[in-house]
Amino acid sequence: MALYIKDPEVDRLANELVSLTKTSKVDAVKAALKREIATRKGSLPIRERLAKSLKMAREAGPYAPGDHKQEADEMWGEA
Repeated sequence: MALYIKDPEVDRLANELVSLTKTSKVDAVKAALKREIATRKGSLPIRERLAKSLKMAREAGPYAPGDHKQEADEMWGEA
C-alpha cells in the first residue's frame, strides 16, 4: 500500500533531508524511518528487551551440550 502524506511541513522536512543527504525523497524518508525505529527499539526498557530475548531462547529450545563438530562430521560420514 502506498503512503500519501499531504502535509506541507512534512514535505518541507523531507525536501530538506533530501538536500542534506543527496538522495531521493523515498530513500531519505526510508532512512529517517529506520533511524527512528532503531532509536525507539534501543530505548525500550531493559525488562522488555530481556523478555524478548527470553522468548526467543525458549522458542529455540534447550541447549544441547556436546561436541557439535563431531556430530556434524558423523552426520556427513566424515567421522
